[in-house]
Amino acid sequence: MRESHVAKLAVFFILFMAATGGEGNGDNSGDLTIENAKLSGIIIPGFASTQLRAWSILDCPYSPLDFNPLDLVWLDTTKLLSAVNCWLKCMLLEPYNQTDHPECKSRPDSGLSAITELDPGYITGPLSSVWKEWVKWCIEFGIEPNSIIAVPYDWRLSPSKLEERDLYFHKLKITFETALKLRGGPSIVFAHSLGNNVFRYFLEWLKLEIAPKMYIKWLDEHIHAYFAVGAPLLGATETVKATLSGFTSGLPVSEGTARLMFNSFGSSVWMLPFSKHCRTDNVYWKHFSDGNRKGHHAYHCDEYEFQTNYSGWPTNIINIEIPSSRGDEAYPSFMDVAQANMSGMDCGFPTQLSFSAREVSDGTFFKTIAEYDPDSQRLLYQLEESYHGDPVLNPLTPWERPPLKNIFCIYGLDSKTEVGYYFAPSGKPYPDNWIITDVIYEFEGSLYSRSGNLVEGNPGAASGDGTVPYHSLSWCKNWLGPKVNLTRAPQSEHDGSDVQVHLNVEHENEMDIIPNMTRSARVKYITYYEDSESLPGKRTAVWELDKANHRNIVRSPVLMRELWLEMWHDIHPDKKFKFVTKGKRGPLRDEDCYWDYGKARCAWPEHCEYRYVFGDVHLGQSCRLKNSTADLLSHYV
Repeated sequence: MRESHVAKLAVFFILFMAATGGEGNGDNSGDLTIENAKLSGIIIPGFASTQLRAWSILDCPYSPLDFNPLDLVWLDTTKLLSAVNCWLKCMLLEPYNQTDHPECKSRPDSGLSAITELDPGYITGPLSSVWKEWVKWCIEFGIEPNSIIAVPYDWRLSPSKLEERDLYFHKLKITFETALKLRGGPSIVFAHSLGNNVFRYFLEWLKLEIAPKMYIKWLDEHIHAYFAVGAPLLGATETVKATLSGFTSGLPVSEGTARLMFNSFGSSVWMLPFSKHCRTDNVYWKHFSDGNRKGHHAYHCDEYEFQTNYSGWPTNIINIEIPSSRGDEAYPSFMDVAQANMSGMDCGFPTQLSFSAREVSDGTFFKTIAEYDPDSQRLLYQLEESYHGDPVLNPLTPWERPPLKNIFCIYGLDSKTEVGYYFAPSGKPYPDNWIITDVIYEFEGSLYSRSGNLVEGNPGAASGDGTVPYHSLSWCKNWLGPKVNLTRAPQSEHDGSDVQVHLNVEHENEMDIIPNMTRSARVKYITYYEDSESLPGKRTAVWELDKANHRNIVRSPVLMRELWLEMWHDIHPDKKFKFVTKGKRGPLRDEDCYWDYGKARCAWPEHCEYRYVFGDVHLGQSCRLKNSTADLLSHYV
């Protein structure tokens, strides 16, 4: 699963981290003064969203471009196009011990520069932009440089290897402690996609590093809020496609090459789909056992796993044809199979087997195809050694609500999302030995095949974000309290006439909350699920954004606006409600004002006015806010 190239995601929610009284965009932000605005922003990027640089000298034959220390590896499309085999040496890891290729070593870059543009350049830069525009916005609004902290990591490694090789989680702990001393307040954690899995592992790792009585105190002192965006809480089915047939994500490489590279990464198993009914014993053998790892990490499933179909997912994750031919010709062509069956032996035909999410994550699937696919042995080793046998946490188990004060789970929905696959032997040698014969999608509460036919199964109330299925994204609804307030409002600026509110909706554990609200086909909505009753000192909210794509949700100005308003309300000393009001959404920045051609004036005349500035090239560009941003924000306290 490839993470989106995050553009300007958190600009609004970081605004309040600026030093008090910081000057901003003209006179629009000059009144942004809050006494306790001492928070820092900790950014944990997603899969493939951090630059990797060479840490060795590699002579590339038949190419004028060699790799020297600190040269870009991920991502340098010029070298990828001119010397793909040389580039792969710097990307691939040894599948069993996760060491570098003997001829080339790569390491993640550090600082904000590692997450701004993956491949800087006039042409490639905009296409690979991650945080560049967001940093520009922070500078524009006067954000202090030391209030924004990026924590890039080597996204190729399994969680245990991140700590073993790079001491990543030790460094992350020190980052939180340094931010507290530097800014005088706790941090806001923003994680996208795989970055959420990294943060979850960090919270479990932290339990083993500090005294149990100090754990909650440390979290309260160092972490103010956690924003989980596009989190694959129960895994993602696209991982299976990348594992068996490769997923290029737009790179100029073949699917076979992409598969070879992806399966060499220890992190490839980290995103496999798994059952919500199966867990691992929560015992910290590292400190308290005699070293018998397997005895303290029994993987068991409750009765619901075997009473329901598909491990609680909409359908089986994998349907695969197992070849009947063995030996040297493990993947015969169609004609070979036909000739072998001329005798009428039924056993010559391939056997189709189906596998649920549990059978994928517990290794059953990889054991079944081990005789037919060389990658299965390597993946099975990684699965058992680095995940089921991890002394800190088996990440392939359902999330529980992290013990943090404020949690906001944010994701898109109602996009066409892959939830199942049909694979068959292709007749080609490894790594192109499997071919996808059909795909099952979830869309608008139904399951469809690639040909458009309806498929039987257990579809959810909605579909996912185009990458992660709804079943996985919406797991964080289980973190909400027994009673939930629901609000549905248009994503665009509105006067409150189309806002729907249901208060104190009953919520049963592990049951979805389905809003009984009207919907206009022309309007994109954002639906808020907010605790009505919760644990003292804890707040949980879930935001669902219609049609927000997994790879682009962090570019959404709607999301940035909501993050900023929630944080402004959250730290305001005169706030009146638990969460920011949803009754109205007006423009907050000059960019939100536009020209209404039907009325020949600026839209939102109570907030926007026509004010030409030299250099404006169209009418909408000359529409600007009348009042300061702080005056407008006073309506949301």
